[in-house]
Amino acid sequence: MDLQHKTKIWQQNVNKSPTCQHNLISSGKLSELDIDIVALQEPSINAFNQTIATRNWVTIYPSTHNTDPGKTRSVLLIHANISTDSWNQLDFLSGDVTVIQISGTWGVLNVLNIYNDGKSNATINLLTKFHSDN
Repeated sequence: MDLQHKTKIWQQNVNKSPTCQHNLISSGKLSELDIDIVALQEPSINAFNQTIATRNWVTIYPSTHNTDPGKTRSVLLIHANISTDSWNQLDFLSGDVTVIQISGTWGVLNVLNIYNDGKSNATINLLTKFHSDN
């Protein structure tokens, strides 16, 4: 990713609504605004443990999604025009947080999509540990 290009992130809680998520992804609004990364909280997850996306997006699930898809409450969608050589996923032990690291000649940027239910400090505690480890 070129630093001369300002990275644009769209964040939205879709409340597990397939209609809301489909409308967002297919409306053309993200392309119109030249969005690079979509951070969804409470994404719609279907019976096949997949979320809604189009071919224009690479879906990044939390590290725990394959073992516990019912607890996935965050996903990142990376625009397909962003080279997969410029980013990688970082492990995070919660379905509430999805993390990628973007690298370039300008340095490194960590992008965290965080769902915080507000009922406990578990996610905050994990984030504190992640921050000190990284």
